[in-house]
Amino acid sequence: MFDDLTDNEFELFSKLIYTKAGINLHTGKKELLRARLAKRLRSSNFHNFQEYYDYVLQDKSGEELVRLLDSVSTNLTSFFRESKHFQFLADEVLPGLLADKKRGGKIRIWSAGCSSGEEPYSLIITILEHKAITPTLNLKILATDISTRVLATAEQGIYPEERCKDININILKKFFQKGQGRWQGYVQVKPVVKNCIQFMRHNLMEPYPWKEPMDIIFCRNVMIYFDKNTQDRVVNSFYSALGEGGYLFIGHSESLTGIKHAFKYARPTVYQKK
Repeated sequence: MFDDLTDNEFELFSKLIYTKAGINLHTGKKELLRARLAKRLRSSNFHNFQEYYDYVLQDKSGEELVRLLDSVSTNLTSFFRESKHFQFLADEVLPGLLADKKRGGKIRIWSAGCSSGEEPYSLIITILEHKAITPTLNLKILATDISTRVLATAEQGIYPEERCKDININILKKFFQKGQGRWQGYVQVKPVVKNCIQFMRHNLMEPYPWKEPMDIIFCRNVMIYFDKNTQDRVVNSFYSALGEGGYLFIGHSESLTGIKHAFKYARPTVYQKK
């Protein structure tokens, strides 16, 4: 059993987490942070919070910092979450993208904060189901998250059937394979979907590292953990990452109000670079 996380220790950890990941932990999150840190301490035989903090700073590999950020990340998601976004993508965004011959048949999408993979898989399925899709389409989704733990789940693409109960039965049969034997009660995303996605760890506080401009960025229910300064920085990074006419989708509980940006409002929680 560990002593309580002191105010000084909470401040040290919260400053480190804010600096490295942009996650803003106010004092109301102290007990949550204590509980999550305690799990990490128990699993690695640290004696107290200060000892663990010192170790994170001294670890030149950076691996323990990744584990720390993993432990404080919140990852709640589901297939086709906030379904109106996927409907708007299919009805309003894709027709214009597919008709734009200057793109050379490429569609590039970034799922930023992809969690355990349901969002990028939902995006690929939405696109593959579109009536105007052709076999020559060069489709790629970059799916990133700060948490290596959830990325491991995302790359596997294996989910309990319960997690997929709200998916249309025809979609389920077409894009998911039912598990057998020890995998009974699970489904796995089929290769036709998985092969379109590149999963990788990326911290939104770090520079955008890809040369190719994005057509669409989904970053939903991530910025609620950032303060306004960090939101401003991230939103403008997304603007730079998008090609002309590209779209940014944010969560229904989020807003760009109070953030300086050059996006054009398209509809609630959807913005366009124009």
